Amino acid sequence: MILLIDIGGTYLRYEIHDRNKVIKKAKLKSAQIGLCEFLEKILEQEKIKTIAISYAGQVNKGKILSSPHIKIDRHNIKEYIEQKYGVKLYIENDLNCSVLAEADYFKAKDIVNIAVGTGLGLGVVSSGILIKGSDGIATELGHIPYKESPFNCSCGKNNCLEIFASGSGLKLWEEYYKFQNFLTLEELQKSSDKNAIKVSKEFQKALLYACGVVVTLFNPKILVLGGGIIQSNPQLVNLIQKEIANYAMPLITENLKIVKSHLEDASLKGAYLLMEDKNE
Repeated sequence: MILLIDIGGTYLRYEIHDRNKVIKKAKLKSAQIGLCEFLEKILEQEKIKTIAISYAGQVNKGKILSSPHIKIDRHNIKEYIEQKYGVKLYIENDLNCSVLAEADYFKAKDIVNIAVGTGLGLGVVSSGILIKGSDGIATELGHIPYKESPFNCSCGKNNCLEIFASGSGLKLWEEYYKFQNFLTLEELQKSSDKNAIKVSKEFQKALLYACGVVVTLFNPKILVLGGGIIQSNPQLVNLIQKEIANYAMPLITENLKIVKSHLEDASLKGAYLLMEDKNE
């Protein structure tokens, strides 16, 4: 049997597959249990042979390096689980998993996936190869320097793109301006409060800048936009389609396809593909 896991800052979702059929699926709050603790409980109950994990954090060669939104109960997760339980374990950053799924869906060799949710993430497949970097932490889009803010990002810096174009960033700005309630991006745009309007406009500018940087660096054929904020605000896709030429070279953008992700559970699908990934 195969265990697939997608763990993010809010939820840990999993599926158990037996002979290409899903026999069990569920989700729980990721704050309730550490990943290693969860794996050990499952392995005591089920006859799992292979585990594939999509992880919202920095991962390199089976080791969890860091995660801004998940409590880490064991860093050397691959070595520990494989040696103790005799199973095969694959683990990769969640956006890397997502872009593998998107590349498979579009049959594309040059594709990027930007996710706008709690954080601002990026996965890149270039010439058919998943871009990881020397330490497995390439394409950290949310932590590209943008401009200074009055507070720090989860990484410790005060000038990250993620501060201006993510759900966690919106929360920081709303606390800074002392809004009474947490507002969605759409509510910020429609507000009569000048600070709320300012936050929403800064969000759009920062996201456009992020998209411009990504397509300029990687020259993809397809830019896929996903994440909770994109799903709740599809007008952002239209905005990027309309304005991207102002943020990147015309030669790069004229043949660029920009789409909202159509995949459900892209991270889980990508985790499954880790078992076939030649980059692993």
